[in-house]
Amino acid sequence: MTSGGFGFRAYTLFDTLLWIACLNILWLVFTLLGGVVLGIGPSTAAAHVLVREKVRGSATPLMRRYAREYVKNFGKGNALGLPILAVGAALALNWGYFSAGWDFGSQIASAGILMAALFVAGTVCYLFPMFARYELALPQYFLMSSRFAVRHLAGTVILLFVTAAAVFVCRSVPGLIPFFGVGAWLYVTGWLCDRFFTANDESMASADTLPAAPAAAPATTQEASLV
Repeated sequence: MTSGGFGFRAYTLFDTLLWIACLNILWLVFTLLGGVVLGIGPSTAAAHVLVREKVRGSATPLMRRYAREYVKNFGKGNALGLPILAVGAALALNWGYFSAGWDFGSQIASAGILMAALFVAGTVCYLFPMFARYELALPQYFLMSSRFAVRHLAGTVILLFVTAAAVFVCRSVPGLIPFFGVGAWLYVTGWLCDRFFTANDESMASADTLPAAPAAAPATTQEASLV
């Protein structure tokens, strides 16, 4: 079977779809094992570690690797996930309160909450892929993912579009949720973020190789390579 043939491409497609379905089931199972609230962060962190390995051609055993990453990152995953859940709940409650009002102040507040929700959603799209790729202090993941979302607006818009499309498809065809609902979103956003981060790192590396100015430049840090 040639690498460029139709049969090979079809095999690769179905293999990827099967892998995504397995990832989706594992994400749901391990999220439930953590009681949802304490499981969603570690499960998402583990999923993005495996997504990054998958898009880079690694073929590690899925379930065993997922369980190991889930346990290993249980504390860090919750440190990332719980604040996001809290902010999301606060935004949802405030949206429900202000959107019910028809006065001008309520409409302004609703618009502000919507903009904040889009910003948070864009940040979350980068947060766990960044965790899977870079070694940073935990607070830095929030700072760097939010800065990346603002500075790379084109990529952020693409990620938000993918997220909206995933929500629309899952609402239209609920039967996909147990097999592809979350897994497909994790895979596509992880694949996109891996390319965005790689392009950004290469751009920063190219800038570092330019002739130095007479004044000494500060040392390049891993944080600087992100934005």
